[in-house]
Amino acid sequence: MKTKTYAGIPADYSKLDQSKIVLIPVPYDGTSTWQKGADKGPETFLEASENMELYDIETDSEVYQQGIFLADAVSENSSPEAMVDAVHAATKSYIKKNKFVTIFGGEHSVSIGTIRAFNDMFPNLTVLHIDAHADLRESYEGSKCNHACAVYEASQTTNLIQVGIRSMDAIEKTVMNEEQTYFAHEMAQDDNWMDSAIDQMTDNVFITFDLDALDPSIMPSTGTPEPGGLLWYETLEFLRQVFEEKNVVGFDIVELCPNKDDKSSDFLAAKLYYKMLSYKFMDEDADDDFESNFDEMSNGVNKLSKFNIEDDY
Repeated sequence: MKTKTYAGIPADYSKLDQSKIVLIPVPYDGTSTWQKGADKGPETFLEASENMELYDIETDSEVYQQGIFLADAVSENSSPEAMVDAVHAATKSYIKKNKFVTIFGGEHSVSIGTIRAFNDMFPNLTVLHIDAHADLRESYEGSKCNHACAVYEASQTTNLIQVGIRSMDAIEKTVMNEEQTYFAHEMAQDDNWMDSAIDQMTDNVFITFDLDALDPSIMPSTGTPEPGGLLWYETLEFLRQVFEEKNVVGFDIVELCPNKDDKSSDFLAAKLYYKMLSYKFMDEDADDDFESNFDEMSNGVNKLSKFNIEDDY
């Protein structure tokens, strides 16, 4: 990666030992099936971030002062499986350092590794999947680590909530928990979908945000833009509510497919990332200690499934 620090922040706020936040770029585009270019997403996102104001009006904060360490990019691309393993290892290593870990892809297959790492480390994990596509195929084109399989594993091992879905294959209905799936056409008619989705979450939430969840009128630069998506302020309203009511343990953002002639999508991705950080840390002073609630002992036994939602969270 050409960029030395996230958003060009001063070096004092970008050192690992002094940073509460870690950003891992994953420039991978090995399994996308239409428009290529998601491997250019992280660098383009970082370039756009350098041109962004670092004061957030809504939260009256400058979250970069919490410290944001830009990790080395995960560059493994010999196979989808090797990439997923590398992302899993890198993500887990920084969680163990008591950091708030974030990832910027790359196509959505990178999330198989990120979700696996968070599920290893946080008990009773909810995965909030914000996307146009269901991504629930057990395997696709000969691999279980394809972008079309991004949350299949999560559907089996975590409490998966899907929001914004408006494109899927019929086979995915055999896996999908429709009671915890919020289809875009239904969301357009339901003023209570945000509260309903949050009510079905456990305390610990990991967010995987595919940028094609957003409407192509505001986010055209994705590999597979789908009409009828989320708009900016409803997205922020939902995200802020999730951050306020739940312990968001980390997040990834994927599927920025840059267009050299239109930088608006790059800038939106940069603002979205910064907004999510601002919501996470809006009630914390820069001098406050960050304490993650990860639990190494939960590794391998965290099997809260989509069917186990009767507990009082």
